[in-house]
Amino acid sequence: MTGAESLMHTLAAAGIEVCFANPGTSEMHFLSALGSLPQIRPVLGLFEGVVTGMADGYARITGKPALTLMHLGPGIGNGIANLHNARRAKSPVVNIVGDHATYHKRWDSPLKSDVEAIARPVSDWLRMAASAHTVSADGAAAVAAARALPGRIATLVLPADVAWTTTAGHSLPLPAPVAAPPDEAAIRRVAQILRQRGSRSALLVRAAGGEARGLQALQRICQHTGARPLIDMVAAKAARGAGLYPVTRIPYRAEVAVSVLDGVTDLVLAGTQPPVAPFAYPHYPSWLTPENAALTWLCQEHHDEVQALEALADELDAPPATIGQPQSVRPERPTGVLDATAIGRSLARHLPEGSILSEEAISNGPALAIETAQAAPHLHLTNTGGALGQGIPVATGAAIAALDRKVVNVQADGSAMFSLQALWTQARERLDVVTIVLANRSYAVLRAEVERVGARVDSAAAAALLDLGNPVIDWVALARGMGVEATRVDTAEAFDDCLAAAMRQRGPMLIEAVLRN
Repeated sequence: MTGAESLMHTLAAAGIEVCFANPGTSEMHFLSALGSLPQIRPVLGLFEGVVTGMADGYARITGKPALTLMHLGPGIGNGIANLHNARRAKSPVVNIVGDHATYHKRWDSPLKSDVEAIARPVSDWLRMAASAHTVSADGAAAVAAARALPGRIATLVLPADVAWTTTAGHSLPLPAPVAAPPDEAAIRRVAQILRQRGSRSALLVRAAGGEARGLQALQRICQHTGARPLIDMVAAKAARGAGLYPVTRIPYRAEVAVSVLDGVTDLVLAGTQPPVAPFAYPHYPSWLTPENAALTWLCQEHHDEVQALEALADELDAPPATIGQPQSVRPERPTGVLDATAIGRSLARHLPEGSILSEEAISNGPALAIETAQAAPHLHLTNTGGALGQGIPVATGAAIAALDRKVVNVQADGSAMFSLQALWTQARERLDVVTIVLANRSYAVLRAEVERVGARVDSAAAAALLDLGNPVIDWVALARGMGVEATRVDTAEAFDDCLAAAMRQRGPMLIEAVLRN
């Protein structure tokens, strides 16, 4: 078999099920090998930022490594933004990046680049395949590296001649990593803190906020001790909705985050780091935890976070969590002006239980979050690394991961333009995704940031850089051009009707919601 075939057999044996791909000339032998293995589903993305974003969404839902295929340095360069987001989300991803044949690199061909240098900033593990005889072992190591807790980005660079040279057999996969058991001393230490100062403490989690067992353990601890339940701002997913234990996400805005943490004397960290502001501001702190507050780690990211929380709840003799019931009466139908509050209320009325909400609403996110807290229980995926253009690809990858669940993407119009090619993949794969584009026709979040950083945008030339209304982006035309059914609404009533209809049908659909902020 070829080196590419040897590698693919190992990847399939290691549990890889999906390959999100944007191939080029150097990857043709890998593509041929991929097509011969029915265990791995190939999914085409028309831009590498879509490919990496889909891999992130898939990994967040399944917990399994997704595979990407990209072409040379420019290819992974195009995919870096969403690899950055995936790395912040701790999503397991295995990248295969094709490169020129080893003997061709001495020539200054047009696409020659330092692939390893480009990949290194967004790779936790990086290797250049050296031989067809060892490339499958490289693949086994890449999957094992991606699976290392809590999830890593592994990149294997595959020269074309390594892919096409023949070899014999393939390597077996490496054993899956096992989480470290809870640290008993840490559990006792945290239990003592919470017994003494529980009402002035906060417990900050990462992965536990996205699954039932984690929420139940957190509820036991916090209801028993009075500690505040918090989830990391960059957590990969959060379980939200009526009947679920409410956990406050650390807000994006520094001044709001400071108010959430105000009065905390002890911050207990479970699998995460102390919160910091996304940017420096002249009048707001970068370090968000109150001065003199003590930091104590319950567990590190290589531990099983949920198991550590359950052990802490048991150490405290906390009673079992009482599971709430979702509300039986839906919120009232919104009327009048179409704004983020009206859209959030409609989502609370119509989101199916078990659905997935990929939210990159940016400036409209806080208003949406208030309303969707009353929706049926669902998973909320947000932008983890701050690089824009994550929402549509993450929704697409999540839909590949969960073909039986409704996926809704609430998407700011500016960041939607970064990766709208994912709509084409949704149409091609017939995915059940509803995309809601919040068309306020401006970079509204940057308008707010101008004041917050103490800058001024007085000139028409500078102000124009924050304006998306000249010309107006026609989202209905763009979606239809990529095979996605689309409609435009500009009232709360029309949006509610349209969303209700979208929830009753399957397949990709886009709603352009023209906001009147």
